[in-house]
Amino acid sequence: MTKDSEPETSESLKTFGAVLKALRDEAGLTQEQFAPRVRYSATYVAKMEQGRRFPPKELIPRTEEVLGAPAARVLGAAYRSLTRRVGLASWVLHWAGIEEEAVSLLAYDCAVVPGLLQPEPYIRTVFDRYLPHTPTQECEQQVIARLARQQLFTDLPSTSFCFIIEQALLERHFGGSEITRALLDHLLEQQQRRNVEIQIMPLRQEDHSGADGSMRLAETMEHRWLGYIEGHGSSILITDPEAVSAMHQRYGKLRSQALSPQDTTSLLEQMRGAL
Repeated sequence: MTKDSEPETSESLKTFGAVLKALRDEAGLTQEQFAPRVRYSATYVAKMEQGRRFPPKELIPRTEEVLGAPAARVLGAAYRSLTRRVGLASWVLHWAGIEEEAVSLLAYDCAVVPGLLQPEPYIRTVFDRYLPHTPTQECEQQVIARLARQQLFTDLPSTSFCFIIEQALLERHFGGSEITRALLDHLLEQQQRRNVEIQIMPLRQEDHSGADGSMRLAETMEHRWLGYIEGHGSSILITDPEAVSAMHQRYGKLRSQALSPQDTTSLLEQMRGAL
Protein backbone atom coordinates (compact mmCIF):
# COMPACT_ATOMS: atom_id res chain seq x y z
CA MET A 1 0.00 0.00 0.00
CA THR A 2 1.21 3.51 -0.80
CA LYS A 3 -0.14 6.96 0.01
CA ASP A 4 1.64 8.75 -2.83
CA SER A 5 -1.21 10.41 -4.71
CA GLU A 6 0.74 12.57 -7.18
CA PRO A 7 -0.48 12.03 -10.76
CA GLU A 8 1.69 10.88 -13.61
CA THR A 9 2.81 13.62 -16.01
CA SER A 10 0.92 14.19 -19.25
CA GLU A 11 3.84 14.60 -21.65
CA SER A 12 2.40 12.10 -24.11
CA LEU A 13 -0.84 14.09 -24.30
CA LYS A 14 1.08 17.31 -24.84
CA THR A 15 3.07 15.66 -27.62
CA PHE A 16 -0.09 14.43 -29.31
CA GLY A 17 -1.57 17.91 -29.06
CA ALA A 18 1.52 19.46 -30.61
CA VAL A 19 1.36 16.99 -33.52
CA LEU A 20 -2.33 17.75 -34.08
CA LYS A 21 -1.67 21.50 -34.05
CA ALA A 22 1.27 21.17 -36.46
CA LEU A 23 -0.82 19.15 -38.92
CA ARG A 24 -3.68 21.63 -38.68
CA ASP A 25 -1.34 24.58 -39.17
CA GLU A 26 0.30 22.86 -42.15
CA ALA A 27 -3.13 22.61 -43.77
CA GLY A 28 -3.68 26.33 -43.20
CA LEU A 29 -6.72 25.82 -40.97
CA THR A 30 -7.59 27.67 -37.79
CA GLN A 31 -9.13 25.79 -34.88
CA GLU A 32 -12.48 27.38 -35.75
CA GLN A 33 -12.20 26.09 -39.35
CA PHE A 34 -10.86 22.66 -38.44
CA ALA A 35 -13.26 21.84 -35.57
CA PRO A 36 -16.57 21.56 -37.48
CA ARG A 37 -14.90 19.50 -40.21
CA VAL A 38 -13.90 16.83 -37.66
CA ARG A 39 -17.28 17.29 -35.88
CA TYR A 40 -15.97 18.65 -32.58
CA SER A 41 -16.20 22.10 -31.02
CA ALA A 42 -13.32 24.58 -31.37
CA THR A 43 -13.00 24.51 -27.58
CA TYR A 44 -12.61 20.73 -27.60
CA VAL A 45 -9.97 20.90 -30.34
CA ALA A 46 -8.11 23.58 -28.40
CA LYS A 47 -8.06 21.45 -25.27
CA MET A 48 -6.76 18.43 -27.22
CA GLU A 49 -3.99 20.56 -28.69
CA GLN A 50 -3.12 21.79 -25.18
CA GLY A 51 -2.93 18.22 -23.88
CA ARG A 52 -5.96 18.76 -21.63
CA ARG A 53 -8.31 16.24 -23.25
CA PHE A 54 -7.71 12.61 -24.17
CA PRO A 55 -8.51 12.41 -27.90
CA PRO A 56 -11.31 10.06 -28.98
CA LYS A 57 -10.44 7.31 -31.45
CA GLU A 58 -12.86 8.80 -33.98
CA LEU A 59 -10.57 11.81 -34.37
CA ILE A 60 -8.13 9.84 -36.55
CA PRO A 61 -10.50 8.82 -39.39
CA ARG A 62 -12.17 12.22 -39.24
CA THR A 63 -8.77 13.88 -39.60
CA GLU A 64 -8.09 11.74 -42.67
CA GLU A 65 -11.27 13.11 -44.26
CA VAL A 66 -10.00 16.66 -43.73
CA LEU A 67 -6.20 16.50 -43.91
CA GLY A 68 -5.62 13.35 -45.95
CA ALA A 69 -4.15 9.90 -45.34
CA PRO A 70 -0.48 10.92 -44.67
CA ALA A 71 -1.53 13.32 -41.91
CA ALA A 72 -3.87 10.71 -40.40
CA ARG A 73 -1.03 8.14 -40.33
CA VAL A 74 1.19 10.60 -38.43
CA LEU A 75 -1.61 11.42 -36.00
CA GLY A 76 -2.45 7.73 -35.61
CA ALA A 77 1.15 6.96 -34.65
CA ALA A 78 1.02 9.72 -32.04
CA TYR A 79 -2.28 8.34 -30.75
CA ARG A 80 -0.83 4.86 -30.29
CA SER A 81 1.90 6.32 -28.08
CA LEU A 82 -0.67 7.63 -25.62
CA THR A 83 -1.33 5.87 -22.35
CA ARG A 84 -4.61 5.60 -20.41
CA ARG A 85 -2.57 6.10 -17.26
CA VAL A 86 -1.79 9.76 -17.81
CA GLY A 87 -2.88 11.66 -14.71
CA LEU A 88 -3.56 8.59 -12.59
CA ALA A 89 -2.38 8.67 -9.00
CA SER A 90 0.65 6.45 -8.50
CA TRP A 91 -1.19 4.24 -6.01
CA VAL A 92 -3.73 3.20 -8.66
CA LEU A 93 -1.27 2.67 -11.53
CA HIS A 94 -0.63 -1.01 -10.75
CA TRP A 95 -4.33 -1.81 -10.74
CA ALA A 96 -4.81 0.16 -13.96
CA GLY A 97 -2.28 -2.14 -15.60
CA ILE A 98 -4.14 -5.21 -14.32
CA GLU A 99 -7.43 -3.82 -15.65
CA GLU A 100 -5.96 -3.46 -19.14
CA GLU A 101 -5.16 -7.18 -19.33
CA ALA A 102 -8.07 -8.67 -17.41
CA VAL A 103 -10.60 -11.05 -18.94
CA SER A 104 -13.17 -10.29 -16.20
CA LEU A 105 -13.58 -7.21 -14.02
CA LEU A 106 -16.02 -7.08 -11.09
CA ALA A 107 -16.79 -4.05 -8.95
CA TYR A 108 -19.02 -3.31 -5.98
CA ASP A 109 -19.32 0.32 -4.87
CA CYS A 110 -21.13 1.82 -1.92
CA ALA A 111 -19.40 5.23 -1.67
CA VAL A 112 -19.32 6.61 -5.22
CA VAL A 113 -20.35 5.44 -8.69
CA PRO A 114 -17.42 3.45 -10.22
CA GLY A 115 -15.01 5.60 -12.21
CA LEU A 116 -15.48 3.49 -15.33
CA LEU A 117 -19.19 4.41 -15.30
CA GLN A 118 -18.93 8.12 -14.51
CA PRO A 119 -19.93 10.65 -17.21
CA GLU A 120 -17.73 13.74 -17.48
CA PRO A 121 -20.04 16.09 -15.51
CA TYR A 122 -20.10 13.61 -12.61
CA ILE A 123 -16.31 13.19 -12.75
CA ARG A 124 -15.79 16.93 -12.55
CA THR A 125 -18.21 17.17 -9.62
CA VAL A 126 -16.26 14.46 -7.77
CA PHE A 127 -12.95 16.25 -8.20
CA ASP A 128 -14.45 19.69 -7.48
CA ARG A 129 -15.50 18.41 -4.06
CA TYR A 130 -12.27 16.56 -3.28
CA LEU A 131 -10.44 17.65 -0.13
CA PRO A 132 -7.82 18.99 0.14
CA HIS A 133 -8.60 20.98 -3.00
CA THR A 134 -6.66 19.88 -6.08
CA PRO A 135 -4.89 22.46 -8.29
CA THR A 136 -6.81 23.11 -11.51
CA GLN A 137 -4.18 21.64 -13.84
CA GLU A 138 -3.80 18.50 -11.75
CA CYS A 139 -7.59 18.12 -11.53
CA GLU A 140 -7.82 18.40 -15.31
CA GLN A 141 -5.24 15.63 -15.73
CA GLN A 142 -7.24 13.38 -13.43
CA VAL A 143 -10.44 14.04 -15.36
CA ILE A 144 -8.61 13.18 -18.59
CA ALA A 145 -7.28 9.98 -17.07
CA ARG A 146 -10.67 8.83 -15.83
CA LEU A 147 -12.33 9.45 -19.20
CA ALA A 148 -9.46 7.69 -20.98
CA ARG A 149 -9.82 4.58 -18.82
CA GLN A 150 -13.41 4.26 -19.98
CA GLN A 151 -12.10 3.29 -23.42
CA LEU A 152 -11.50 -0.14 -21.88
CA PHE A 153 -15.12 -0.99 -22.72
CA THR A 154 -14.41 -0.71 -26.45
CA ASP A 155 -10.74 -1.66 -26.41
CA LEU A 156 -11.48 -4.90 -24.51
CA PRO A 157 -14.64 -6.22 -26.22
CA SER A 158 -14.04 -9.76 -24.92
CA THR A 159 -13.63 -8.66 -21.30
CA SER A 160 -16.67 -9.03 -19.05
CA PHE A 161 -17.41 -5.97 -16.87
CA CYS A 162 -19.79 -6.38 -13.95
CA PHE A 163 -20.82 -3.56 -11.59
CA ILE A 164 -22.98 -3.55 -8.47
CA ILE A 165 -23.99 -0.07 -7.33
CA GLU A 166 -25.92 0.93 -4.24
CA GLN A 167 -29.21 2.62 -5.10
CA ALA A 168 -28.47 5.21 -2.42
CA LEU A 169 -25.67 6.62 -4.61
CA LEU A 170 -28.22 7.47 -7.29
CA GLU A 171 -30.91 8.70 -4.90
CA ARG A 172 -28.41 11.11 -3.31
CA HIS A 173 -28.56 13.42 -6.38
CA PHE A 174 -24.85 14.14 -5.96
CA GLY A 175 -24.09 17.43 -7.70
CA GLY A 176 -27.75 18.24 -8.30
CA SER A 177 -30.48 17.17 -10.68
CA GLU A 178 -28.60 17.94 -13.92
CA ILE A 179 -25.60 15.86 -12.86
CA THR A 180 -27.89 13.02 -11.75
CA ARG A 181 -29.75 13.15 -15.07
CA ALA A 182 -26.46 12.91 -16.96
CA LEU A 183 -25.41 10.01 -14.74
CA LEU A 184 -28.63 8.03 -15.25
CA ASP A 185 -28.51 8.58 -19.02
CA HIS A 186 -24.90 7.40 -19.04
CA LEU A 187 -25.63 4.28 -17.00
CA LEU A 188 -28.51 3.36 -19.32
CA GLU A 189 -26.22 3.83 -22.31
CA GLN A 190 -23.44 1.69 -20.83
CA GLN A 191 -25.92 -1.02 -19.85
CA GLN A 192 -26.56 -1.56 -23.56
CA ARG A 193 -23.00 -2.70 -24.18
CA ARG A 194 -22.70 -6.46 -24.69
CA ASN A 195 -19.77 -6.77 -22.30
CA VAL A 196 -21.13 -4.54 -19.51
CA GLU A 197 -23.57 -5.63 -16.81
CA ILE A 198 -24.87 -3.22 -14.18
CA GLN A 199 -26.90 -4.26 -11.13
CA ILE A 200 -28.38 -1.97 -8.50
CA MET A 201 -28.49 -2.98 -4.86
CA PRO A 202 -31.92 -1.79 -3.68
CA LEU A 203 -32.31 0.59 -0.76
CA ARG A 204 -34.15 -2.06 1.24
CA GLN A 205 -32.29 -5.35 1.36
CA GLU A 206 -32.22 -7.24 4.65
CA ASP A 207 -29.86 -9.90 3.28
CA HIS A 208 -26.83 -7.77 2.33
CA SER A 209 -23.25 -9.09 2.09
CA GLY A 210 -21.46 -5.78 1.47
CA ALA A 211 -20.67 -4.88 5.07
CA ASP A 212 -16.92 -4.88 4.34
CA GLY A 213 -17.31 -2.05 1.82
CA SER A 214 -16.42 -1.43 -1.81
CA MET A 215 -14.17 -3.87 -3.67
CA ARG A 216 -12.85 -4.83 -7.07
CA LEU A 217 -11.86 -8.18 -8.52
CA ALA A 218 -9.97 -8.98 -11.72
CA GLU A 219 -9.43 -12.28 -13.53
CA THR A 220 -6.09 -12.36 -15.34
CA MET A 221 -5.38 -13.99 -18.69
CA GLU A 222 -4.00 -16.95 -16.68
CA HIS A 223 -7.41 -17.15 -14.92
CA ARG A 224 -5.95 -16.04 -11.62
CA TRP A 225 -8.10 -13.72 -9.51
CA LEU A 226 -6.80 -10.58 -7.78
CA GLY A 227 -8.56 -8.23 -5.38
CA TYR A 228 -8.27 -4.49 -4.89
CA ILE A 229 -9.64 -1.93 -2.44
CA GLU A 230 -8.95 1.79 -2.21
CA GLY A 231 -9.93 4.88 -0.29
CA HIS A 232 -8.61 8.05 1.33
CA GLY A 233 -5.63 8.34 -1.01
CA SER A 234 -4.36 4.80 -0.56
CA SER A 235 -4.98 1.32 -1.92
CA ILE A 236 -4.33 -2.36 -1.29
CA LEU A 237 -3.76 -5.00 -3.97
CA ILE A 238 -4.80 -8.40 -2.62
CA THR A 239 -3.03 -11.43 -4.06
CA ASP A 240 -3.42 -14.01 -1.29
CA PRO A 241 -5.65 -16.76 -2.80
CA GLU A 242 -7.59 -17.31 0.41
CA ALA A 243 -8.37 -13.61 0.86
CA VAL A 244 -9.30 -13.21 -2.81
CA SER A 245 -11.54 -16.28 -2.59
CA ALA A 246 -13.41 -14.72 0.34
CA MET A 247 -13.92 -11.52 -1.69
CA HIS A 248 -15.14 -13.57 -4.64
CA GLN A 249 -17.66 -15.39 -2.46
CA ARG A 250 -18.96 -12.10 -1.07
CA TYR A 251 -19.26 -10.67 -4.57
CA GLY A 252 -21.19 -13.70 -5.78
CA LYS A 253 -23.62 -13.30 -2.88
CA LEU A 254 -24.01 -9.58 -3.64
CA ARG A 255 -24.91 -10.38 -7.26
CA SER A 256 -27.70 -12.65 -6.07
CA GLN A 257 -29.00 -9.95 -3.69
CA ALA A 258 -28.95 -7.09 -6.20
CA LEU A 259 -31.56 -6.39 -8.86
CA SER A 260 -31.15 -8.26 -12.13
CA PRO A 261 -29.73 -6.25 -15.07
CA GLN A 262 -33.23 -6.10 -16.59
CA ASP A 263 -34.82 -4.85 -13.35
CA THR A 264 -31.90 -2.44 -12.94
CA THR A 265 -32.63 -0.95 -16.36
CA SER A 266 -36.28 -0.55 -15.44
CA LEU A 267 -35.38 1.20 -12.17
CA LEU A 268 -32.90 3.53 -13.91
CA GLU A 269 -35.59 4.47 -16.45
CA GLN A 270 -38.08 5.16 -13.64
CA MET A 271 -35.56 7.32 -11.78
CA ARG A 272 -34.71 9.17 -14.99
CA GLY A 273 -38.37 9.82 -15.71
CA ALA A 274 -38.94 11.16 -12.19
CA LEU A 275 -36.33 13.94 -12.55
